[in-house]
Amino acid sequence: MKNIESNFKESRKYKPNKKFCQQATVNDIFFSNLCKSYQKDPNVFWSKLANEEIKWIDSFKSACTGNAPYFEWFKEGKLNISENCVDRHIKNRNDAIIHISEDNHKKVISYNDLYIHVNNFSYSLSSLGLKKGSRVIIYMPTIPESIIAMLSCARLGLIHSVVFAGFSSESLKNRINDCQAELVITVDAFKRNGKIIRAKDTVDRAIESGCSSVKKSIVFNNSDEKVSFNPKIDLWWHEIIPKENHLISPEIMSSEDILFILYTSGSTGKPKGIVHSSAGYLLNCILTNKWVFDLKKDDIFWCTADIGWITGHSYVVYGPLATGSTILIYDGAPTYPKVDRFWEIINENSVTIFYTAPTALRTLMKLGENKPDNYDLSSLRLLGTVGEPINPKAWMWYRKKIGNNNCPIVDTWWQTETGANMIAPLPGITETIPGTCTTPLPGIEAAIIDNEGNEISTINQGGNLVIKKPWPSMLRGIWGDNNRYEDTYWKKYNNKYYITGDTARFDEYGNIWIMGRSDDVVNISGHRLGTMEIESAIVSHEYVAEAAVVSYKHDIKGEAIHAFVTLANKYSDKAGAEVADEIRGWVKTKIGSIAKPEKISFSTSLPKTRSGKIMRRLLRNIARGENISGDTSTLENEDILDQLKKTL
Repeated sequence: MKNIESNFKESRKYKPNKKFCQQATVNDIFFSNLCKSYQKDPNVFWSKLANEEIKWIDSFKSACTGNAPYFEWFKEGKLNISENCVDRHIKNRNDAIIHISEDNHKKVISYNDLYIHVNNFSYSLSSLGLKKGSRVIIYMPTIPESIIAMLSCARLGLIHSVVFAGFSSESLKNRINDCQAELVITVDAFKRNGKIIRAKDTVDRAIESGCSSVKKSIVFNNSDEKVSFNPKIDLWWHEIIPKENHLISPEIMSSEDILFILYTSGSTGKPKGIVHSSAGYLLNCILTNKWVFDLKKDDIFWCTADIGWITGHSYVVYGPLATGSTILIYDGAPTYPKVDRFWEIINENSVTIFYTAPTALRTLMKLGENKPDNYDLSSLRLLGTVGEPINPKAWMWYRKKIGNNNCPIVDTWWQTETGANMIAPLPGITETIPGTCTTPLPGIEAAIIDNEGNEISTINQGGNLVIKKPWPSMLRGIWGDNNRYEDTYWKKYNNKYYITGDTARFDEYGNIWIMGRSDDVVNISGHRLGTMEIESAIVSHEYVAEAAVVSYKHDIKGEAIHAFVTLANKYSDKAGAEVADEIRGWVKTKIGSIAKPEKISFSTSLPKTRSGKIMRRLLRNIARGENISGDTSTLENEDILDQLKKTL
């Protein structure tokens, strides 16, 4: 296989500022000691960290046992995740949760209050006859009660599966049936973009369409909306909470007991139920919150992800709470009632760490590049990005406008399957370059290989990104489908590597650049190119807000490039052939003639998942004149597909 070519260059470098370095958890000495420890003995390395960071009920004997693809971590160790996130912090004077609603109502919950809420709801759940290992679906917006529900399940040893509350009844039904959930926890309704979303109605339709495993549904009264109520199945949250506080002893859980199932969509077929265990997952969540985000107990950490995604699990709930820090959650849209909602919230609540998706940043840039200037964002000390690679243009805007050229930016690479950050800067020591997630974290070994499994060491030659050694928070399988687990993540290279499904390259400094998903690579006249670099080049043009690149069949070149482009609002009237030619010339200058898009389509938006990722698979279908295929349950804006078809 010919390796993936790269001609995209980015030379701007930024060292951490001295003030940040002086207080950083990970400094040069700390980092050096971590690396030496891992190189000497990985098992001792992980064992030491696990003993330091986790409150154990019974100690473990060994860090990692087993063979690929089925590893076990901290075997024979006993713990409870809820106890680690709540009980051990009740004397902490810090707030646990700051909740801001779309209507700008604010609610603050201390760790002691959270302890009481979790114990009382655990008591209510235990009265329903659920047993350790029973599956529970949580279909709720990002409100305190969602977190209470997750922690209560963890306290009792119930396996939760959080489903994003924007999914359809069909998507919800499929997830309920796949894991055979006995209980659904939901809300009557919630607001998004000023509109009422009747979550209870969606749950009702799902159950009525065929979910025989569901015995009960708990409904939190979140609004004034009247909803249907079936007394045979439905229970009001407030009616089952005990009138007097009840303390529930945490269930003693084995380190490998399942904590949650989280469904992620595949390019085809039904969503995959990714399984995560207890101890290993918690350890990497704690470590990455401390190392990557430099999280401290006096921080106010706002990760904008919904709890229905892995980012919400690891960097809204389990990781920050296990460290005893304060999390801010916002139950609303980033552009409602105004496009500067994010900056207003940071200003009013003195947020210190902000973690969001490049898609959100590009959207906010498109709607008002200078809006942040109206707010005091000086409380911020660190910025992060998640979900997909951030293009240099957005990175620089983020640094200047939000971070005042002062905050380190941690561009994080990881997956639902990895559980926590894998490749990311360490903000107190890493020199960052716009667009690269830099280097693997201590304890993580990554490689870039060709299709035959040979490591690629040549600078700027792309290949398949793999992880060489097991890590604690790795997925434990796909619920009910071991064959799919083995085939998807391990089989291609005979269980030697964990296969990420991403392509990447090393630069001359040893940094890793993500080039896109492996099925997004395009082959133009024998040249294999990563779509992410072409997209970054397009987006760096002054007029462009977002871009997505796919390939289609070409009689001469074999494949040709089709770029779908969204212009910034102030340039939206310029969409047309003249600007398309200008963009082609721009890409030629930035990368080379080989990367010029054959076709350019302009649209007001791009098809995105509800977590903000662009669904390039659907764009490929459109560009190639094919019927839309595969799972579309995560698509946020279906109407855009018809608009895009009309641009051809």
